[in-house]
Amino acid sequence: MEPNLVILAGGVSSRMKRSAPVDVRIDPALRREAKEKAKAMIGVGAGQRPFLDYLLHNIRAAGYRDVVLVVGEGDDSIRRYYSGEQGASAARGLDISYAVQRIPSGRSKPLGTADALLEGLRSATRWRGQRFTVCNSDNLYSRRALMMMLECTDPGGMIDYDRAAFTFEQERVAQFAVTQKGADGYLVNIIEKPSADVIERVADAAGRVGVSMNIWRLNYDTVLPYLETVPLDPVRQEKELPTAIMMMLAAMPKSIRALPLAEDVPDLTNQTDISRVREYLQREFSEFS
Repeated sequence: MEPNLVILAGGVSSRMKRSAPVDVRIDPALRREAKEKAKAMIGVGAGQRPFLDYLLHNIRAAGYRDVVLVVGEGDDSIRRYYSGEQGASAARGLDISYAVQRIPSGRSKPLGTADALLEGLRSATRWRGQRFTVCNSDNLYSRRALMMMLECTDPGGMIDYDRAAFTFEQERVAQFAVTQKGADGYLVNIIEKPSADVIERVADAAGRVGVSMNIWRLNYDTVLPYLETVPLDPVRQEKELPTAIMMMLAAMPKSIRALPLAEDVPDLTNQTDISRVREYLQREFSEFS
């Protein structure tokens, strides 16, 4: 197994920086952090541990060792924290390196997740000929999910989450990208912001609907050309990783195995997520202080 992993942490966190409604109770210090820090560095854990500590905890427990953190231009908070005593303790056992996702001239934010992964791979040429896992920094993927990616024997894989297992508000779940698979379990399509008709069409015989939460197992050499050539999304004006993967699938069908998993994924996208994530961490990581 190749214990390589990329964490995408270079976004500008625009949704997190928007104020939560006044009737949503959030610790004032955390509300300030939400406006000033990268999402992954908000101190939602015990003793103000950042969210990213918990993701790294699961990554290490799943068996990964070589980790590339893609960080934003001008934001050295992640690098600075993990060079300190508390951060170094949280990252013990992991070989962490950094790649910087820059903001092109004339833009106010980076070029998206495909561009972020491209920068990560350009900094990790040692992985040529190997596979790696890539995931977001604002989702707390479980040890089980991360192990499933590491142990995937297919050329590539993804976690195909059961939509019914999420505890998010239904309005939010309705916006998640759904997956279309063949009868053999290989990914065929990813559909963003699906309509009710699409959701009904992609459900399997038991009514299960699969959802992508942007955790993938990919081959360095196979995916690299598509990251380099993926176009800007016409609406979002970003280069998106799912688009690059769909380009790859068009050329190489059956190269991504959809691995089913039914569990929740704590998510730190908006300020309204902060209290729920804190409660989850207090309940599930009581031994991690």
